[in-house]
Amino acid sequence: NGPLPAEKVERLFREIISLCRGAEAKPQVATLGPAGTYSELATVQHFGQEIDIVLTPSIDEVFRTTEADAAQYAVVPVENSTEGGIGNTMDRLLSTPLTICGEIDFRVRHCLLGSSQTTKPKYLYAHQQALSQCRLWIDSNLPGVKLRRSPSNAEAARLTAGDTETAAIASAEAAEAYGLAILHRNIEDQPGNSTRFLVLGHRPVDQTGEDKTSVAMSVRNQPGALHALLAPLSNNRIDLTKVESRPSRTGLWEYIFFVDIEGHINDDRIRKTLDEIKDRCLFLKILGSYPMHVY
Repeated sequence: NGPLPAEKVERLFREIISLCRGAEAKPQVATLGPAGTYSELATVQHFGQEIDIVLTPSIDEVFRTTEADAAQYAVVPVENSTEGGIGNTMDRLLSTPLTICGEIDFRVRHCLLGSSQTTKPKYLYAHQQALSQCRLWIDSNLPGVKLRRSPSNAEAARLTAGDTETAAIASAEAAEAYGLAILHRNIEDQPGNSTRFLVLGHRPVDQTGEDKTSVAMSVRNQPGALHALLAPLSNNRIDLTKVESRPSRTGLWEYIFFVDIEGHINDDRIRKTLDEIKDRCLFLKILGSYPMHVY
């Protein structure tokens, strides 16, 4: 107990660790650009300031850059608390040789950005996820505005700079990066809106005692198949923290299930359970074991 809240103490020690790591060699981390994206902010939240950030134009390029050893780590969004999974990331997890080695919970605070002279914009630029997360606010406050999708919210801010007829949904940091005014703050429909990011690297991480394992699996399309697939988790008293389906793209109405469980792959009980599941499914890929974020 002391005068500093836990969040600030955590930030302080993160920067101390970042400075020590950077004194040897700054790690290179690939994430979605341009400057001012939530991906960049989440990356700094996790790694601290003493890193070399490689900004790429797409999630696919984040994976490719790291797979080609042009970066040591990748940071990609995987799900939002209101809009659900990020399909592009989930699809790439199935084919990448990278392993999940961390997760980040990032509180998303959307702002309406524009020129200080902008009062009623004709066009609104934003990433599709942001448009969905601010749908009610847009309908109530910007009736008739024409929506324009962009690859990222920071790119939306960049496109808006210098145009008094357009506005963008992005972070407060993006306003500073592109010389825009913050017209309204916290315009997301759901207070507490957050995005979960994954950190991926080339090597697995050791056990910490508070770990999570992510796997992807598919099952035959027959009655009771999913129940039978997950039964070993219950039988071995493994806590299932998430299950989400995604079309497999290999056949009509066939799905890949993304599952998170508590524990590390090096735990005998976890490995035994996954071996039992493997005998019951068509496909199983261990995406990684990593320290669990405490929400």
